[in-house]
Amino acid sequence: MQANDVRLLKGAAIPTLLVGLVVVVVAALVAGGKGALGAAIGALVVGVFFTLGIVAISYAGRVSPMAMMTAAVVTYAVKILIVMALLKAFENATAFEPKAFGWGAVVCTVAWTIGEMRGFMKLKMLYVDPDGKTPGSG
Repeated sequence: MQANDVRLLKGAAIPTLLVGLVVVVVAALVAGGKGALGAAIGALVVGVFFTLGIVAISYAGRVSPMAMMTAAVVTYAVKILIVMALLKAFENATAFEPKAFGWGAVVCTVAWTIGEMRGFMKLKMLYVDPDGKTPGSG
């Protein structure tokens, strides 16, 4: 991973971890131990899936910008579909509180997305190549 990717990952993971801890505490207060377990599983699922997404995009970025964009769109769609499938699959779970799992996943997804957007805004990345040639000039 490049340094920018690591900064982006930390910029999204740290706020998500903090928000996840708050969600676990709130779920414990509202629904007890099963609620805390459900919220923790939801936060863990989001953290793992979204981290894997950034890693996949980072490696695709080494290939080409087109591969990176394709990887970004595909991993985003896959992550959202898998999280939705897990929310549906666990709606009747008895080992943990399904609503706490759902809220944990949704709140941590929002936190990750905001952290990732903030991380992108803080990166000092060029969006044009200063040494590049302009087609048609010369």
